[in-house]
Amino acid sequence: MKGVLLVNLGSPDSPTPKDVKPYLDEFLMDKYVIDVPYLLRALLVRGIILRKRPEESAHAYAKIWWEEGSPLVVLSERMQKKVQPLVNVPVALAMRYGSMTIEKGLQELHDKGVNEVLLFPLYPQYAMASTLTILVKAEEIRKKKFPNMIFTDVPAFYNKPDYIKNLADSIQKHLVGFEYDHLLFSYHGIPERHIRKTDITKSHCKIDGSCCNTPSPAHDFCYRHQCYETTRQVVKLLGLPEDKYSLTFQSRLAGDKWLEPYTDVEIDNMPAKGIKNLAVVTPAFVSDCLETLEEIAMRAKEDFEANGGEEFLAIPCLNDDDEWCETVGNWINDWAK
Repeated sequence: MKGVLLVNLGSPDSPTPKDVKPYLDEFLMDKYVIDVPYLLRALLVRGIILRKRPEESAHAYAKIWWEEGSPLVVLSERMQKKVQPLVNVPVALAMRYGSMTIEKGLQELHDKGVNEVLLFPLYPQYAMASTLTILVKAEEIRKKKFPNMIFTDVPAFYNKPDYIKNLADSIQKHLVGFEYDHLLFSYHGIPERHIRKTDITKSHCKIDGSCCNTPSPAHDFCYRHQCYETTRQVVKLLGLPEDKYSLTFQSRLAGDKWLEPYTDVEIDNMPAKGIKNLAVVTPAFVSDCLETLEEIAMRAKEDFEANGGEEFLAIPCLNDDDEWCETVGNWINDWAK
């Protein structure tokens, strides 16, 4: 029997330091997130970051927390509930980090008699710190707990025509009535070394401005290329001129060379360049979360206005949009035939 496991990032159980700390520990101690030797990672995370970060993050989570719980979890659940009636196989939901574990999701499917699972990481673009860590963790659990299960995984869908159409339609819908000067595509940042580590050719990804535009098998696993390609295809569908949009990367950690240009730096500088009305879309996520609701819709908006900007629009993620849920249902049905 076939079944599907949707997997998103995760969330602490509450916006309090006591719940945020173990969540951050699990997240930041993941070797695919901070990819340095274990002892150095432990020193960095447990000796430095977790001394102050839980309180700061808890404050940020508290600003976006909903009555029903974590927005990321609530929105993912809404999506799962909309997708389920559209397909003829069980659809479970799990998170890579936090209490809604992948093991619980697989157990739920196992209890329904499922032995063939479609692993569906809810990330349009492939990255070590998102897609890969989900697939590795799921395989670890399968070997220990569910050895008879068979896995198939959904590849990065950054360029699938129906996803691109869903994203373009959503952007267009939310821009109605907003006279914007500029549309910013802000993607989650990753260290440049992650790009090189996932380069299957071991030579193509030079991050020099040309490699992402030169066809290569490396693009199947290149986060940077996939971000630019998502943007290119959406912009083409929307018919935007080149001077009307740009692409940046957000949420970097200090100490490493991360993908540029940086979202916060670019947004701060936009009002001085004559961009007074700014719309921002965050296509690295399909569900709104801390990085979209607090970092962009709150902090970036405040910074933009403080630097002379006038109107700021944070375009929601696809979340449980009916067209997007229908697309996901179609992909599942195609696999389940």
